[in-house]
Amino acid sequence: MESETARQILSKLIEGLDPDTGKPLPTDSVLHRAPVMRALLAGLSALRLSAARAARRAQLPENVGKSWDDEEEATVVNLFKSGTSLDDIARAHGRTSRSIQLRLEHLGVLRTRSSFKTASDQPTDPQDPGRTSQEDT
Repeated sequence: MESETARQILSKLIEGLDPDTGKPLPTDSVLHRAPVMRALLAGLSALRLSAARAARRAQLPENVGKSWDDEEEATVVNLFKSGTSLDDIARAHGRTSRSIQLRLEHLGVLRTRSSFKTASDQPTDPQDPGRTSQEDT
């Protein structure tokens, strides 16, 4: 059974209607009991959350959460060192820009923000995004 069908059935039952006919259920139906109604509402809520999670996941790049291998790391480092932007590298590898940045930090190619010697609002050196322009002084 598909999630949408299950959501429609649960919604009808919560409304006190027979899902097939749309007619009101008998007043002595077990579905009118508070614990049963709470269970139906919980089930409907879980299905909605699952659908929302799946929709968000579908918008993410294809390799989000996948392990890195040595070859991909080397390619990312070479692209970055050749001047390719983090956004372009991310698109090419099906990852987020932030994951590319974090991987480059992990590999020691970029310094982490916590290792900066100056305030985070200082302008960065365009040749080295991990370095502020004031570090040369």
